[in-house]
Amino acid sequence: MEAAGIETALLSMPAPQPYFSDTEECWKAVRRYNEACAKLKADYPGKFLFCASLPLPDVKVAIEEAVYALDTLGADGIKLATNSRGQYVGDEALDPQMKVLNERKAVIILHPHKPSPVNEGIIATAPLAVYEYPSETTRAVLNMIARNVPARYADLRIVVPHCGSFLPLAIPRMKAILPVMQAKGYMQAVDWESNLSHLYYDLAGGAAPDVVKSLLTITTPDHLLYGSDYPYQPATVLIENLKSLRSQLAENEQTAPYVDDIMAGNAAALFGGRSISQTTRLHINNPETMKDKIQGMCPKQPMQPDGIVRLSKIEVYPEYLEEYMKYATEVGEISLRTEPGVLTMYAVAEQDNPCQITILETYAGAEAYRSHIASAHFQKYKQGTLHMVKSLVLSDQNPLNPANKIINTIE
Repeated sequence: MEAAGIETALLSMPAPQPYFSDTEECWKAVRRYNEACAKLKADYPGKFLFCASLPLPDVKVAIEEAVYALDTLGADGIKLATNSRGQYVGDEALDPQMKVLNERKAVIILHPHKPSPVNEGIIATAPLAVYEYPSETTRAVLNMIARNVPARYADLRIVVPHCGSFLPLAIPRMKAILPVMQAKGYMQAVDWESNLSHLYYDLAGGAAPDVVKSLLTITTPDHLLYGSDYPYQPATVLIENLKSLRSQLAENEQTAPYVDDIMAGNAAALFGGRSISQTTRLHINNPETMKDKIQGMCPKQPMQPDGIVRLSKIEVYPEYLEEYMKYATEVGEISLRTEPGVLTMYAVAEQDNPCQITILETYAGAEAYRSHIASAHFQKYKQGTLHMVKSLVLSDQNPLNPANKIINTIE
């Protein structure tokens, strides 16, 4: 970690899921693991966080362990295998567990497992990691999407491993086939925007430029997280790959403005603002506080003659207020931190009616505004909140004293 510039690691259990037809044996193994991780976290403050494992496929016992791990041990998330003895993530039997995790606003990290059932001869010629692991991940995520699990449990955030596996190919295919399947009664409607908005992706396992480009067809840069696959790669290889990935991201037009976010900020925000990484999945390189990043990364442009001062007056449906505020907070933070032409985004809500929100927006010029509304983070906000907004009025303003400089304060 020191050699790679990694300050904090998020520990999680890789394959195999420890279950051999004995729930008690599985629970004891998982409990030992979770308590050992909690001790590491306590013994090395700031160095380790952890995602707890669960003794699946016994859902009742798994729920009890999740509550203990999150509420008592202070776990920072939950690791789920793609399947536990044939019980795939997204299975209806797991809905009670998802409900409990959703109530705790948990982050879930997926890790592929040996497919079950499987013809052993199919995987005899190459390691599981070559094909079956990406296939397993894709299968599990599509299973969740088909049942709208991320959309129904909207406070869950789910980290998909290995650059999204085969999802950039599978999702467009599923979208094309879905209408026919619905017409025949084989599948239900899918809320694509909501489901995909809850998915994050680590870049472990071969994040070549074309792979990242493909991944960005189904997500946005603010949902990408650096991953290492350590200890499955030697430390020396990890460090060289880390440097190579940072260089590749900096050379990619889509990701260049977000390099530090992908390497650090996105994961820090995902796990409650803490600078984290994951020894088998996610790593943070040279983390900084959010305030320092905002103030230090993006010097602001001066207001131009065609600068824009606008009040966006928004009424949000009450049932979506909390979720809307998450979107609005995220887009405001990313815009201020990464766009030099976005000078101010300051939101207020009426005391007597918090669903009535007004946002003061100022842009250095018309081009800065056009760039902002074309950005990936704004498009994610716009598409993700369309159904939450009851009314929207955009009211452009004339500054009474144009000579005054606009001062942007980040709390």
